[in-house]
Amino acid sequence: MRREPVGALTAALAAVIMVLAGLAGQVAVGGAASAAESYTWRNVQIGGGGFVPSIVFNQSQANLIYARTDIGGVYRWNQSTSSWTPLLDSIGFTNWGWMGAASLASDPVDPNRVYVAAGMYTNGWDPNNGAILRSTDKGDSWTATQLPFKLGGNMPGRGMGERLAIDPNKDAVLYLGAPSGNGLWRSTDYGATWAKVTSFPNPGTYQQDPSDSSGYLSDDQGVVWVTFDKRTGSAGNATKTIYVGVADPQNTVYRSTDGGSTWQRLAGQPTGYLAHKGVLDTTNGYLYLATSDKGGPYDGSKGQVWRYDTATGAWTDISPIPVSSGDNYYGYSGLSVDRQHPGTLMVTGYSSWWPDTMIWRSTNNGATWTRIWDWSSYPNRTFRYTQDVSSVPWLTFGAYPSPPEVTPKLGWMTEGLEIDPFDSARMMYGTGATIYGTTNLTDWDAGKQIAIKPMVKGLEETAVNDLISPPSGDARLLSALGDIDGFRHTNLDAIPSMMFTQPNLTTTTSLDYAETNPGWMVRVGDVDKSASPGVNRVGFSTDGGADWWQGSEPPGVTGGGTVAAAADGSRFVWSPDGTGVYYSVGFGNSWTASSGIPSGARVAADRVNPKKFYGLSGGRLYVSTDGGATFTATAATGLPSSGHVKAVAGHEGDLWLAGGTSGSAYGLWHSTDSGATFTKLSNVQEADNVGFGKAATGKTYPALYVIAKVGGVRGVFRSDDSGTTWVRINDDAHQWGNIGAAITGDPRVYGRVYVGTNGRGVLYGDRTGG
Repeated sequence: MRREPVGALTAALAAVIMVLAGLAGQVAVGGAASAAESYTWRNVQIGGGGFVPSIVFNQSQANLIYARTDIGGVYRWNQSTSSWTPLLDSIGFTNWGWMGAASLASDPVDPNRVYVAAGMYTNGWDPNNGAILRSTDKGDSWTATQLPFKLGGNMPGRGMGERLAIDPNKDAVLYLGAPSGNGLWRSTDYGATWAKVTSFPNPGTYQQDPSDSSGYLSDDQGVVWVTFDKRTGSAGNATKTIYVGVADPQNTVYRSTDGGSTWQRLAGQPTGYLAHKGVLDTTNGYLYLATSDKGGPYDGSKGQVWRYDTATGAWTDISPIPVSSGDNYYGYSGLSVDRQHPGTLMVTGYSSWWPDTMIWRSTNNGATWTRIWDWSSYPNRTFRYTQDVSSVPWLTFGAYPSPPEVTPKLGWMTEGLEIDPFDSARMMYGTGATIYGTTNLTDWDAGKQIAIKPMVKGLEETAVNDLISPPSGDARLLSALGDIDGFRHTNLDAIPSMMFTQPNLTTTTSLDYAETNPGWMVRVGDVDKSASPGVNRVGFSTDGGADWWQGSEPPGVTGGGTVAAAADGSRFVWSPDGTGVYYSVGFGNSWTASSGIPSGARVAADRVNPKKFYGLSGGRLYVSTDGGATFTATAATGLPSSGHVKAVAGHEGDLWLAGGTSGSAYGLWHSTDSGATFTKLSNVQEADNVGFGKAATGKTYPALYVIAKVGGVRGVFRSDDSGTTWVRINDDAHQWGNIGAAITGDPRVYGRVYVGTNGRGVLYGDRTGG
């Protein structure tokens, strides 16, 4: 079934105007350009696979629900199919960082309006400033107001919030809590223009690690949430009382009672902790805080939950487990109030990793709590839930833990938990790998078990490092993924039962198959040796990736690097992180150092000659003709310092080199003499990656696929004539941010291409109509 494009703009939204006060330009997200050849794009089904910091329910329209991810954009819930629709696929190469969603706000006055505070990193990793993306059609199309500072959807503290909030009485007014010492910002024209609230006194002080020179851990996490007291305004008139959370353990909550003109530190507030969430129950007049000693989403060793009486100013510690207890070894977050029964609330121990995450529920304003599991007699536990992951079976992670741990886990990094404001029985929460939920939540209060299942259909959030599509066998695609290892797909439209195991890697960085013996495969990646000292970073398969076993490691390995399989599978060349290049005859029982090639070179195998291997490093191509024992630099010069070098099946010495987007050497090169000489293609201005697929009818040379700039246009292109001419096969509605790491064609289906993304999983495209 064809997935209809989302996020494309109408021509009326494509105009560029200027923002008041000289802030930045307002631009269209995506565009109306059509692909040169029509393609249908779908996700290869994995099911989640990444961190979902928050779920946002619209407060005035039932079943209007959004999910924000840290690197994979945002999604809208489709009630009829119980699935999620991606909304930011139109984000392209130039503004790839806008796929990071630092916050999301859904308008309670006009539910058609939705806003995203977009930007992935506040340090130099993201070259662009952040933006406020705004939509008047529930995210089907967007315009962007660029900000004069960066936002960090994938920065520490990303589970706190929401930083972006809409005045529930006068929805033209929005507030944004900024990171990096940039303070509090306000818009009075539906997010079109923004100005700093100069009267706000505290831009935040907390840094996870002030000594981090990269700027990632040392960023000031800033102003982290905004909550309006709707009772202090009326329809069309701005709300007077506003609460703001700040990443400052001594001054974590501020309040304005005059519509944001002046601000005061809220008197009597708890100190020593950061308020991750601030949720107001306007019926009973309570402001609830969930706090932690750290910014999250993965750290936190102590925390508290507080209730503030807005009428009397009294503070009450309602922590489910007192901070003084040795049983409190986590921070609190995931705070939600049942809007149908306001005395009922829930909170998570988001950083409880062992034996599982914590979820508590109270029906009396936090006076007493029950939790989703309890100790019986150690190591045994009792459970107020059942958990069925049959729709996403890999969520067991192939684990066989001993009590008190169980599989699947309830989750980790559980910063976003929300009770449906229209249905007290429905609750959803995000984890580091998926979205879980239940539709019988109120059974908890009757002493029954609630049924928890994945609610993640349609949401794909993996980061892809490499892809292979073998020419024969049951497997159509194998993927190298960040954080969840990778998968073998025999059916692109079905979620596999398990990720790779034996060895169980955290991240697979590279994989390859033997061209003339494609059932023989190798994969390499990363693993935490301190937690898993017996796991090596390389695995082998002789049945097309159905089963794996681990090989040995050469000395000094610190990470996976890249790997190549000889054309007949007789040997393998591995360029791991932390040491030099090595080769192994057989399946990695022992490794011998290669000579003549620099450490860290990106390696590849010739697809015909089993003794021939290649390596790219520092603008030079290195060739081995003795199975990886020795390498020699070719005479070719002017090559990029790094890039992707790949060899063509059936053509010995036929190489393509995609050389990136900047510097003196960039673009796409071709060699037919094993890299002795290269020809740079004049019709490709930039190239991130290249892959090969089945030749077109009447052609003998494989179809080429590139992620590149051709004719001044960035996109995904195919050539059926060895690069002489190109056709764009994606369009402006299907760009997926940063997609340079992985691409391959299908050697069995002409026109089919697989594209790896950084946070939107694996996409596959077919020519529309077949």
